[in-house]
Amino acid sequence: MRLIFPFFLLLFGFVYGETIRVFAAADLQYALREIANLYMKKHPEDKIELIFGSSGKGYAQVRAGAPYHMFFSADMKYVEKLYEEGYVITKPKPYAIGRIVLWARKDSGLDPSKFPAVLFDKRVSKIAIANWEHAPYGKASKEALESYGVFGKIRDKLVLGENIAQTASYIKSGAADIGFIALSLARAPELEKVGIYWLIPENRHGRILQGYAITKEGQRLKNIQRFYNFVASPEARRVFIKYGFMLPGED
Repeated sequence: MRLIFPFFLLLFGFVYGETIRVFAAADLQYALREIANLYMKKHPEDKIELIFGSSGKGYAQVRAGAPYHMFFSADMKYVEKLYEEGYVITKPKPYAIGRIVLWARKDSGLDPSKFPAVLFDKRVSKIAIANWEHAPYGKASKEALESYGVFGKIRDKLVLGENIAQTASYIKSGAADIGFIALSLARAPELEKVGIYWLIPENRHGRILQGYAITKEGQRLKNIQRFYNFVASPEARRVFIKYGFMLPGED
């Protein structure tokens, strides 16, 4: 019995409870965790493992064969490329439109709404921004700075984060004085209680259309379609709205 019982559990887990491994853009670290928890409450036999990072890095990892079953990008273009190259099997589907904010700690005394003048405040020596080479929010932040004609003037102050979550941690920890982060992070309780932000006008940067798809690796999972569909459900959409995302077709 000692041998049979564990084997039975292993077999049950393989058939009914395979873990869905998801790579997601770092701006989703609060919203997607909440969505995944809602899903697992409805389907306790399923488990979801979330890995967060920059969309560009996720794109490269999927192409390199990383064992992710779903890919959520903060830039629809990365999902479209993977689809064209055959690394994802479902047509790229938008799930949200992101917004960027200028964020500072409340105890800094800085007022983000004074943008862009606040960037030249004598108390600001370091400005956090996600690396625009592979982080969509960093790209949008750079575009906003260029739109206001100040990118070149403050470039020496910029501190680059690998992704938008790391960028937020720089400001929260005091490693940077102020910086650009996703609205979805600024609205998370952990940051909302210690920070203040100003929403960057959406006409000052490119549209942050975000998309997702099931990977080639994910097609073997029996439960993958169920979670894929849940992301578009009313429950999930309410969570996206809670964290400040705009919804495709409703913007």
